[in-house]
Amino acid sequence: MAKKNLNEMSFLDHLEELRWLLVRSTIAILILATITFFISDYIFDVIIFGPTNANFITYRFFCDLSNQLGFAESICVTEMPFIIQNTNMEGQINVLIWTCITAGFILGFPFILWEVWKFISPALYDTEKKHARLFIVSSSLLFFLGVLFGYFVIVPMSVNFFATFTISAVVKNQFSIDSYIGLVKTSVIACGLFFELPIIIYFLTKLGLVTPVFLRKYWKYAVIIILIVAAIVTPPDVVSQIIVTIPMLLIYEASILISKIVVKNKKKLNG
Repeated sequence: MAKKNLNEMSFLDHLEELRWLLVRSTIAILILATITFFISDYIFDVIIFGPTNANFITYRFFCDLSNQLGFAESICVTEMPFIIQNTNMEGQINVLIWTCITAGFILGFPFILWEVWKFISPALYDTEKKHARLFIVSSSLLFFLGVLFGYFVIVPMSVNFFATFTISAVVKNQFSIDSYIGLVKTSVIACGLFFELPIIIYFLTKLGLVTPVFLRKYWKYAVIIILIVAAIVTPPDVVSQIIVTIPMLLIYEASILISKIVVKNKKKLNG
């Protein structure tokens, strides 16, 4: 099982490859950001500010679910008692630019993965190099699933929670546009990257930095962290917390399974 000789490239050669990886990825992001600029009205009005509408699909889903489970309309959203405002002279321009760049990063993620694969492939076995397409497709799929999970679950739950939370009737919620956009971007990208956990665990296990025994040992701590995150981003009801918790636990369990498979294959090769 041939492996490329890493000594063929010096340390400076690797740095040069890394530099070009970053350059090509940046160019791809900027091109896609420019394209999204021409549909920015749709991106803002329909996608980004969608969760500010009480008729958003997630709110309607939870309302229907609460009725079916006999909770009456305990988690139905009827209004969003807040406004979004701009307080900086250049605020909306900055938001437009960085939102387009973020959209460019999300859309260009498969290309970035391909660049990363080309960079790390010299350190892989020939049989592993054949799995490039599987790596790109599976990693991209997981990332986009995470983005959708963040947008349709985490963002609306967070918006609803912060919109309805108040310490006094005297205080009115008036969120800055930077604060709102930051919440959306952070939730979406963080979930997208979290869903990459199985891929990350695969490579860490290959490098011998992580084992399934280690992951299983700290499983209870992972569950506690996930439950805390779910409790923070969801309203104080069990149904919402379960909906957030289950996918995150499944991702962690999938990571343990992948780590086991990698270790098993290693033993076969060495034995």
